[in-house]
Amino acid sequence: MIDIIEGEQLRSMIRYGAAAIQAEKQAINDLNVFPVPDGDTGTNMSMTIGAAVTALANKSGNVSEIAAANASALLRGARGNSGVILSLLFRGISRSLKGKETMDGVDFAAALAEGVSAAYGAVMKPAEGTILTVARLSADRAAEACMEDTSFQYVLEAVLARGEEALADTVNQNPVLKKAGVVDAGGKGFLVIMGGMLSFLNGEPMAEGGEEVEVKAKADFTTFETGEIKFGYCTEFICSRDNDKDPSALRTFLNDLGDSMVLVDDEEIIKVHVHTNHPGKVLEEALTYGALLKVKIENMREQHTELMSEMGEAQQQDDGERKIAPNEKKYGFVSVCAGDGLNEVFTDLGVDAMVSGGQTMNPSTEDLLKMVDATPAEVVFVLPNNKNIIMAAQQCIPLSETKKVVVVETKTVPQGIAAMMAVDLEAENEDVLAEAMMEAAQNVQTAQITYAARNSDMDGLSIKEGDYLALLNGKLHGTSPDINETLVSLANSAKEADAEFITLFYGEDVTEEQAAEAEAVFSKICPDAEVTTIAGGQPVYYYLISIE
Repeated sequence: MIDIIEGEQLRSMIRYGAAAIQAEKQAINDLNVFPVPDGDTGTNMSMTIGAAVTALANKSGNVSEIAAANASALLRGARGNSGVILSLLFRGISRSLKGKETMDGVDFAAALAEGVSAAYGAVMKPAEGTILTVARLSADRAAEACMEDTSFQYVLEAVLARGEEALADTVNQNPVLKKAGVVDAGGKGFLVIMGGMLSFLNGEPMAEGGEEVEVKAKADFTTFETGEIKFGYCTEFICSRDNDKDPSALRTFLNDLGDSMVLVDDEEIIKVHVHTNHPGKVLEEALTYGALLKVKIENMREQHTELMSEMGEAQQQDDGERKIAPNEKKYGFVSVCAGDGLNEVFTDLGVDAMVSGGQTMNPSTEDLLKMVDATPAEVVFVLPNNKNIIMAAQQCIPLSETKKVVVVETKTVPQGIAAMMAVDLEAENEDVLAEAMMEAAQNVQTAQITYAARNSDMDGLSIKEGDYLALLNGKLHGTSPDINETLVSLANSAKEADAEFITLFYGEDVTEEQAAEAEAVFSKICPDAEVTTIAGGQPVYYYLISIE
């Protein structure tokens, strides 16, 4: 039984954890209950922790230093919501271990509790039956176990035992999981990583393929919602931490007083961005934590925008360190999508930098941050265009040191296009512009046609692997072995919605002739709508359809 671990052991444990999830990532991917071919939680988590393995390859130090380097790499390499949550768990662990040379079971229990707190703090509406549940119950057991035996290995073994029980119960906590008869993929991934770490302590061989570092990935996605912007003053400040007051209390206070709130803290400062109608109350509360080091308050209805200038060449960058573009204009735009045709559409609409990704290819926070920093603008709007990229995009807000990042929470490519069409470069300020973009995005219905990745029974539909799947606004709409039948079904839905404009973006596996036939289906069923077909070139999805 190993009682205490040092930095080098922690580094090896992380390598073993990464190898374990890489070996089992497909099994975790297969737990996705939604039968579309983009449910790759295992791949996302594997790539996220794989970024840490790369960063730690030549790193040495004590437990505190290894944990800090690991947390930083995880945050920047986070892909998909599952990857972001994993990075937040380890970020909290790193905070708890700051300054420690070694770690025993008591230290580990405290660190895991801090990690769970960090992860829960980032999710506005935590649901039971997820990775958060598994991590929380595991941390609760760690707190008990360290009172029984302070050995690190004893506590880790107890964590895994309780975690497996919690994971098995996720099928009963989430109705969708229960219907499918599977456990939560993110929770499974977390335990696989912890199990890999334990295997190192047991002297077992590293999982096969653990030394490999992947470059490309597929992805799962889940929902992460925020409220609309309603408050008049953009309030930003940095205050010192002069006492032991918990910043989570400030987070609660700000949530009650405003929205669009981002709070980042460490041992020395608290950095806050919030929209509120009472900036005075915000600053008064901040003073109870420490002295105000920096304050910025803007009236979002009176602020004037700066004149636009042409985009420079700063988007071009080396594969090494990020290139920071000078702020040559007020507003800039970064968009995520895959497909040459879609890239061209976004570029024509004024997007400065494109990040390749989307379904099955979630970019990391670092991928997004590179493009943000390479955009020659003071304020950079990021359009994720996918539910599972929103959280990774939001991590750029505190990480960019020279740009103000605004995430417009577009969940589909048609929403992103609608948002860009609503851009007014002379908008009063960035918050007014963001609100207009989001309003335009929400007025668009999105239909998608892909294929079933597995046999399934969902929402009363018997789904066979390989059949065409139709989705409407993120929900299953129909399935058929005949794509024409699928197109007719979606066209009838567009007719029921009194659609005036319908745009079909056809993918890389669709010919011009097939796209013309699809256009004819919609034109016949929706004779009063203006129907347009554009070569999007996207993978995975035969058609992305915008309905307005």
